[in-house]
Amino acid sequence: MVDAPKRGSVVVPVESTPTLRATVTHLVESAAGGEFSSIHFVVFATWRRDDPDTADREAAVDRLLERVATWAEADLADVDDVEVGDVEVVTAIVGDDEYLFGADDYVRELAAYADEHDAETVVLDPEYTPVGNTTLLQPLEFALSSTDLAVREAPVTRPTRRERLRKEATGIRFAATFALSLAFYLALGDPLYWFDLASGVASAAVVAITLSRISLDADPSLSRTPIRLLRGAVYVPALLYEILKSNVVVARVILDPRMPIDPTLNRVRVIVGSGLPITTLANSITLTPGTLTVRARDGNLYVHSLIPWARDGLFDGSLERWTRFVFYGREAARLPTPRERDDVGIFQGPDATEEYPGTRADGGSIPEESTREDSPDAPAADGPVADAAASNAPAADGDEEVTAE
Repeated sequence: MVDAPKRGSVVVPVESTPTLRATVTHLVESAAGGEFSSIHFVVFATWRRDDPDTADREAAVDRLLERVATWAEADLADVDDVEVGDVEVVTAIVGDDEYLFGADDYVRELAAYADEHDAETVVLDPEYTPVGNTTLLQPLEFALSSTDLAVREAPVTRPTRRERLRKEATGIRFAATFALSLAFYLALGDPLYWFDLASGVASAAVVAITLSRISLDADPSLSRTPIRLLRGAVYVPALLYEILKSNVVVARVILDPRMPIDPTLNRVRVIVGSGLPITTLANSITLTPGTLTVRARDGNLYVHSLIPWARDGLFDGSLERWTRFVFYGREAARLPTPRERDDVGIFQGPDATEEYPGTRADGGSIPEESTREDSPDAPAADGPVADAAASNAPAADGDEEVTAE
């Protein structure tokens, strides 16, 4: 008697795409044909547990996974030769305890999940990208090629490029990108001059058509956006005041040789969420003289400070609180500061509390074990990243810029 071939498990990363339903059907048909004994539908978390909007994001992911499981079970019920329980349908959230930004980070979490559940195959939805509406700089398929997993794309029909462009041109993201671009253009010009109006509309249309898909990672909320804009209008004068105050202090230090200049690289863990909030905070810090955000990693901002006063202001978290106020309201702004949470670190000078993860002063690499032993609070060298190039170390491939000097 010949034993039946052993059936394995398959891991399927999912997001809401036009081809997701067809991909689920393809997986069920493959499992019904004897290829797989279990199908694991997983979603990569794009939040950290203490982000202010974690509950809403988790609820949306739970609804998506519930919908996918319902589709799979309905398709299995339509297969005559498959009994209930022959194919296991599993749903899970992956990487919800850390930030995942680069393709290598997603692949590491996916490979760990596959190893834990004895899965040897990954099937990708042809329209899938783990960050939703933003294409990764390094394709996920390329990063997966470095693992032992068998990777293939579901053979389903994907929308044509024309359909996707037409969808972008009529969506709320297009309208939001167009409005913001036009407002910025007219703010720099004369909104009462017909040529500025005409050229502004044309320029904003070009920007919206080309960038609306990648500029926003989610549809603007009609209920939240107006209040966030009002809070942003309150924040602008506060930011200008911080910039003016920092200009005066830094100018005094430069002009007076008796004043201390103590450049250091610092780490501050922030609780503002991902995407636009952390980008807003990182660039606000950079706009303030005396500080420069050079990297975002594991929910930490790595900031170069010129003088101790600037470093103290960073640790006091004024801009972090303002950012939480803009995006989440007054209640979120009352959360403890980085100094109160002891979520800070200094990498250089006599006051150094940590060693910079991943690099040495001579340009070599610090072993991961050494980094963790010497500095248990520092993020691991192979952790999730959304990196801008650090001033004293070249950025690794796949890092993402968050600020511009």
